[in-house]
Amino acid sequence: MQAMSTHAPAPDDDACYLALKAHDARFDGSFFTGVTSTGIYCRPVCKVRTPRRENCRFFTLAAQAEQAGFRPCLRCRPELAPGASTWSTQDASGMLARQAARLLDDPAGWPDAAPAMTALAARLGVSDRHLRRIFEAQLGVSPLQYLQTRRLLTAKQLLTDTDLPVTRVALASGFASLRRFNAAFAAHYGLNPTRLRREGRAREGAGVAVQLGYRPPYDIGAMLGFFARRGIVGQEFVTGEDEDALLGRTLSFQAGARTHTGWLTIRFDPARQSVLLRVSDSLCEVLPLVISRVRALLDLDADPAVINAGLASSSITQHGAFALDARLDGLRVPGCLDGFELAVRAILGQQITVAAARTLGQRLLEAFGEPLATPWPALNRLFPTAQALAQASGDALGQLGIVRQRQTAIAALAQATAQGQLALDGNADVTATLATLKALPGIGDWTAQYIAMRALRWPDAFPAGDVALQKALGVASEREAERASQVWRPWRSYAVVRAWHQGATPPAVNASQSIANNVH
Repeated sequence: MQAMSTHAPAPDDDACYLALKAHDARFDGSFFTGVTSTGIYCRPVCKVRTPRRENCRFFTLAAQAEQAGFRPCLRCRPELAPGASTWSTQDASGMLARQAARLLDDPAGWPDAAPAMTALAARLGVSDRHLRRIFEAQLGVSPLQYLQTRRLLTAKQLLTDTDLPVTRVALASGFASLRRFNAAFAAHYGLNPTRLRREGRAREGAGVAVQLGYRPPYDIGAMLGFFARRGIVGQEFVTGEDEDALLGRTLSFQAGARTHTGWLTIRFDPARQSVLLRVSDSLCEVLPLVISRVRALLDLDADPAVINAGLASSSITQHGAFALDARLDGLRVPGCLDGFELAVRAILGQQITVAAARTLGQRLLEAFGEPLATPWPALNRLFPTAQALAQASGDALGQLGIVRQRQTAIAALAQATAQGQLALDGNADVTATLATLKALPGIGDWTAQYIAMRALRWPDAFPAGDVALQKALGVASEREAERASQVWRPWRSYAVVRAWHQGATPPAVNASQSIANNVH
């Protein structure tokens, strides 16, 4: 077996072995264990008998384990592990490598592996050669090796959990042909892809189902309650309560030259620290993209141990009497499935209550959303596209009760999105996107920060003008709030969610001052 690069970030072997012995789900995805006696690598939650210490090698990334010659465990399934934390406070080289890895995790860039490397380097502002050198020095594998592992593990999940034809699995996982897929699968895993099919598996209900892992603690009730309070009839629903709740959504997005539409449902399984995602057949061709969006929606890749340690070690008593409640360490930052939709709904929610914003969203959906047939009576429409709202007249929006200022903001946002000037997703450049958003009419700092928090997945977003936050911090201005919040960096988004959750919802105020009505 090949040795892992000595420059790769190595986990603490003794700590990893203790977590492995305890099957501690808090460390799931943080490291992988290669067992030299079997040639298999596993997640720390694997239920097989714990291997002997001298037979274990520990890796930060699945790609490192595979480069060292280990194959993924068929029982604990490394492809189900939550992703690695993407925020870094390391040196510039480490940040560059982690950012590149995060971009390679995006299924949208998988179909063209080789050209993607050049585009990736250009996007990061470095040369292709420099990116490869830094990536290998920091992570112990090349960018192409990392990408190949991500694609193969995705294919492994689709082969195991779905009955999609192998050809469709290969294409959905980013392989240009079935021949290349079979060759890569055999070279890495020594298996024919069809051997992963579960014999006698039958579908249970409509669509296909896959599992997604997360690290505990996770406040399931708070997350689903957040979506339930904002649910627009026809587009989304939440039935049941807490851990028994089912979340349903319609979804439309562009992938390449095609628009894909369909539905999905989500149910948590806290006993297994996983989520059961069921997706309509119409979205199967882009299932990896859907999985990526759902992980962002539910913040499944967050590392609570790292975040909680950062927030617990901070203190702002010098600025006020406020302290974060440690009992809220299971809260996550709610994401979204579509950044444009989130931005429109944030604009609709300016200066009004959640209920009033939901009413406006309902009217907008019924007026401009396209119908969609689903097996769920509560899911029958798609949220309006950027193109549809860019063409909507002010009179048409005004008849829905949307005031002129919000009409102008929605039109400007829709036009910028439709023309490709805005990309509201987790891969967007945060600084440039915030500047573009705030240059649009009717979008102030708090709206931009809210979009950054939920659509751009920026862990350090902070709406300094929020009155509820200022009150909690014991300050009276944006400048003072910004200064006081520095101790929460780089996890201010999580601190804000906890502060809102443990504080009382304030009355509606000027949009430039409060976002609390959109988040409580």
